[in-house]
Amino acid sequence: MQFFHGTNIDFVGKRKFFVTLSTLINIAGILAIIFMGIEFGIDFEGGTEIAYQFSKPVHADAIRNAVDKIGIKGGEIKSFGKENQFLVRVKETDNAQVKITEAFNKYLPEYKATVLKVDKIGPKIGKELRGQAFLAVIISIIAIMLYIAFRFEFTYGFGAVIALIHDVILTFLVVIIVNKLGWIDLEFNQSILAAMLTVVGFSVNDTVIIFDRIRENKDKMKGTPFLKLVNVSVNETLSRTINTVLTVVLVLLTIVLLGGPVLQGFAFTMLIGIITGTYSSIYIASVFVLWYLHTVKKVQIDYEPDKKTELKAAKV
Repeated sequence: MQFFHGTNIDFVGKRKFFVTLSTLINIAGILAIIFMGIEFGIDFEGGTEIAYQFSKPVHADAIRNAVDKIGIKGGEIKSFGKENQFLVRVKETDNAQVKITEAFNKYLPEYKATVLKVDKIGPKIGKELRGQAFLAVIISIIAIMLYIAFRFEFTYGFGAVIALIHDVILTFLVVIIVNKLGWIDLEFNQSILAAMLTVVGFSVNDTVIIFDRIRENKDKMKGTPFLKLVNVSVNETLSRTINTVLTVVLVLLTIVLLGGPVLQGFAFTMLIGIITGTYSSIYIASVFVLWYLHTVKKVQIDYEPDKKTELKAAKV
């Protein structure tokens, strides 16, 4: 089903405006990350992990409320092992087991909580995991650049990387702001990292589809200005992009609203990243290729209205 078939939207006509807007937002994002900081979860900051066995079925929300009542915020509650077993992860390392067990005895006395095991993640290990997390993002971006450079050309690979960096920074900015406002618990943990890496893969997939259509049209529409070639290619892939993105957005939005705290962070991060990734595929990656060809390679990317100049073929 094609909702946007045969469109003729001038996507790159306003490229200067969108590039300026994106640049300002990314600068704001970098400043926000520097001054507001990233609130790390237990995985990357350290904390205590306690496994409990309850005497009868209990809902995870009841456990979470009991932990919140003693002033320990941002705890992760997950089902663990057999029936009625739960894993409680909190940032506190000093007397966390005693405090949480007392909370269960006070607020959930009928469920009789028994400690199965206690593990502690030190701040040094958390710091090492943070470094590995950021390294994973950087390696994935470099690997994608090399893949696209091999499949198309280095110019395209570099354009895709700029778009991916744009997506990561912008997604981080929204996550930090939403977390600071307290709307959703979005501490940077393994779930958020997994969402970021998924966003990188999803974003580059859309970019590759547009680049592939540009390459196909370059052979079909020889002599066509590269600016028009990009517009035609984006319009031709628009229906596919809308269908794919809309399907994923609806699923993620459902998880954000109904999935609960465990899945909410992952789904929200992916939701923002997919929206920014779709935008960057059109207005960042493709526009960078246009800019590079025109500025660096001195390729005439469009007809000049008052001059009959001979176009230099773009080497795509």
